[in-house]
Amino acid sequence: MNGNSNMKFLYAGIAIALLLSILAPFLASPDPDGLESAAGGLIEGSKLSHLEETQPAVNAPMPDYSIGGMGKSGEVLAIAVGTLAVLAISFGFGKVFNKKA
Repeated sequence: MNGNSNMKFLYAGIAIALLLSILAPFLASPDPDGLESAAGGLIEGSKLSHLEETQPAVNAPMPDYSIGGMGKSGEVLAIAVGTLAVLAISFGFGKVFNKKA
């Protein structure tokens, strides 16, 4: 592959990632995920509810993949921002570790 087709591949990947981040809140299941349902089957209800009410050591910047008070648009924005942050971090690591000696 030459540099031009690599860039097209990169842009297509970014577009697909952003499309998925926009569609994810509308396609996600409202049922508990595998971890929550497994914990529900292993831990009795009172202990599980106590664990859910425990305050975290560090608060998430966008808890539950959403921005409070914005509804579905807050979920879309939070996931899109997270996706772009991961892409930017990955790009940065690629630049740092791809230095030619």
